[in-house]
Amino acid sequence: MATTLKKTLPDLSKFEPLDGNNYKRWFQKLLVFFEQLEVDYILFNDPPADIVANSSNTANTVVVDNAAKKKFEKDNKTVRGHLLNHMTNPLFDLFINFKSAKIIWDSLEKKYGVDDAGKKKYVVRKWIKFQMVDDKPIMEQVHEYENLAVDVLNEVMEMCEVLQANVLLERFPPSWSDYRNQLKHKKKNLTLQELISHMRTEEANRLKDEESERLKDKMKSLSLNSSKANLVESSSTFVKDMFKGKQKKRHVKKQNYFNKPEGHIQKSKGPCYVCGKIGHKAFQCN
Repeated sequence: MATTLKKTLPDLSKFEPLDGNNYKRWFQKLLVFFEQLEVDYILFNDPPADIVANSSNTANTVVVDNAAKKKFEKDNKTVRGHLLNHMTNPLFDLFINFKSAKIIWDSLEKKYGVDDAGKKKYVVRKWIKFQMVDDKPIMEQVHEYENLAVDVLNEVMEMCEVLQANVLLERFPPSWSDYRNQLKHKKKNLTLQELISHMRTEEANRLKDEESERLKDKMKSLSLNSSKANLVESSSTFVKDMFKGKQKKRHVKKQNYFNKPEGHIQKSKGPCYVCGKIGHKAFQCN
């Protein structure tokens, strides 16, 4: 039984349009896409010509392969549409009148794919000026550096991996200066891939240490908050107990006052102010 395999095509919805500065990456991605669609032959071949066949008579017979022509026209529209839809507006306006995808492709190659001294200087300058910073992931910046080095190599300018590694070593961010000095004291010259492997391990260790520090700070914060809560709770309990104690004393005083027998004469500790005798107060004096 014949089975049909679904092709996994790249998603071009977020594909960077051609603006003149990204031609190399742009044409490589589109070329891979056209190869998966099996329409890349449009970029390198002319339309199928009519076949001239010799007949038994003296005149020649022109045989037209309609199926091949229709397929070529259909595939040409597909390729042309992708080329135009993945350009910036100025380039789109420039090439919209071209009906042949091959002519558009060849024109772009002549315009942006020419190997000249200016382009070499441009890629070398970007590679030399590269500098890593602390506010971006290290490995993301390393990949950016690798791409810049590849651009230099693609311009037929040779450089060994030890040189690439030493240049990257000098581009470390400020927070990595101590680690850079450690690597400089190694006797062995590291290649670019060996240096990247060391950097990946160092970044993983740093992330682990940062996570550990954050966990410690979180535990300290939780412990401090718990202590404050206990202190507030104990203070509140102490105030409540004091308030209960005062209420109890007031209740006892009132109870003692109301429980005194009627007619009870309190004895005075000092002499009477009227007669001078001890044992009663002035208002009780006869």
